[in-house]
Amino acid sequence: MEGSSEPSRPIGAVLAEVSPRLMAMEGVTAVGQGALSDGTPCIRVFIRARDANLERRIPSRIEGHPVVVKVSGEIRAMPDHEH
Repeated sequence: MEGSSEPSRPIGAVLAEVSPRLMAMEGVTAVGQGALSDGTPCIRVFIRARDANLERRIPSRIEGHPVVVKVSGEIRAMPDHEH
């Protein structure tokens, strides 16, 4: 999943390809696009809890795009409410 330091493909295309592999990792709750403080697009990987072993398995860059790991806690679907 890691690549060169400069992105070769748009971040959306990279996300579409790598999201299933990232989501398959035990402890990963969500994957999406975000931005660094300077506006640079990044891949955000949300994890249930701090886990050094899991965080080592998540690359810091994917195809040149920076990866930011955030702790989200458990993410659950909201129940449907009928009105």
